[in-house]
Amino acid sequence: MKISKPLLVGITGGIGSGKSTACRIFSILGVPIYYADDRAKWLMSHDTDLKQAIISNFGEESYTADGSLNRAYLASVVFPDEQKVAIINGLVHPAVKKDFEKWVGSQTAPYVLKEAALLFESGSYQDLDKIINVSAPLKTRITRVMMRDRHRTEKQIHEIIDKQLSDEEKNPKSDFVIKNADNKLLIPQVLELHRKLLAAASA
Repeated sequence: MKISKPLLVGITGGIGSGKSTACRIFSILGVPIYYADDRAKWLMSHDTDLKQAIISNFGEESYTADGSLNRAYLASVVFPDEQKVAIINGLVHPAVKKDFEKWVGSQTAPYVLKEAALLFESGSYQDLDKIINVSAPLKTRITRVMMRDRHRTEKQIHEIIDKQLSDEEKNPKSDFVIKNADNKLLIPQVLELHRKLLAAASA
C-alpha cells in the first residue's frame, strides 16, 4: 500500500508572538516539526555545496579555521546591504527547501509542521498546503522579548519587527490564526487546530 504524503503545514509568527510555545504544544501532540531557521544554520555549516557558494560570494572569511560559519563576519558584510541579503537568501532558501523535501519523505504522520519566522518573506509558504500565523499585540511581543532576551534593547527589537511582515499583512494570507494574547488561552486553540488539521489530512 502506498503511503500518502503528509499534509504540509507552515507555522510562522513574528518575534515574541509565542510561535515556539505553540510548536511545543503541537510537538507534545506528536506532530513532527521541521525547524527551518535551525536547519538553515546547520546547512550553512555542513552542506558542502552551500558552503562553497557562500565562500564564492562572500570570501574565505565566511568560515573559521575549523570550518564553522563565521556569523559575526557574515552579519557585518551581509545585513547592511539589501543586495547581499538577497544573494545569501537565494543560496540558503533552495538548500532548506531541498532538505525539507527530504525530511518530509521520511515522515509518516498525517500532517507535519514547517516552522519559519520568514515563511511569507522567503516565499516558501507557496510550497505548503496550509499556513498558521501566531499573532500577538505588538506591545505584548516587545515585553515578552525584553523579558526573554535581556541583551536586546527595545530599539533592537523594533528593528527586528520592522524587517518582518506585520500580523495585519500575514493574517489574511494565513489559513488559521492563533491569537496569543494575554486574554486568550493558547492550548485550547492548538487542540482545536490539531483536530481540524487531522480532518483536513484525512479528507
